[in-house]
Amino acid sequence: MYNVTVQDGPDATDPHAIDWQARQARALIPFGLDAAGLPVNPREPDLPAGRGDLWHWGEAVAADAIVTAIDPTGARRILMVERADGHGWALPGGMLDAGETHEAAAGRELAEETGLDLSPALFVSRPRRYVPDPRAGRGAWVVTVPSVAVLHTDTPPAVDGRDDAARAEWLPAGTYAALAAAVEARGSRVFPAHVDLLRFELDAVSII
Repeated sequence: MYNVTVQDGPDATDPHAIDWQARQARALIPFGLDAAGLPVNPREPDLPAGRGDLWHWGEAVAADAIVTAIDPTGARRILMVERADGHGWALPGGMLDAGETHEAAAGRELAEETGLDLSPALFVSRPRRYVPDPRAGRGAWVVTVPSVAVLHTDTPPAVDGRDDAARAEWLPAGTYAALAAAVEARGSRVFPAHVDLLRFELDAVSII
């Protein structure tokens, strides 16, 4: 469990006033500080100074819902959302609320963005991983703990885009290439921050 404060807009806190030693102690991925005492992105330290287009400073923890539906023939689909901000098709997900588990956050974000309500008990969390978010800066980044749920069904449940999702659809996902082709056929791209995660889940491991 990881406690965060979810922002409704850019954090106006002076980053020099933040207790970075406390943040370092609870970070999911260790990070250092620069000569000015400000956080340094642990994976992309050469990004421009500041927090880029993110609203927070330092590490923020997200939960992404990897929900697949497998029919009796073994064909697999994955639930994706088209982001309303123009960054492409992504996994449903978002930042943890204070005191929330990763599985609960994945279920909440899934329901908010697609209307699909699954019990947190159906999710199995994957190891934490750095998110190569195109909005990140040298002083702000995202770490996710993905949660996987698998449905065995003839017909996937109905979904629709809600909240900050323009659309929600079950897309072919026998392989990552099949998913990328389905997204391209819709005139878009896979959200860059989720490409490596999806390649790993769809091609490198079994999520059945």
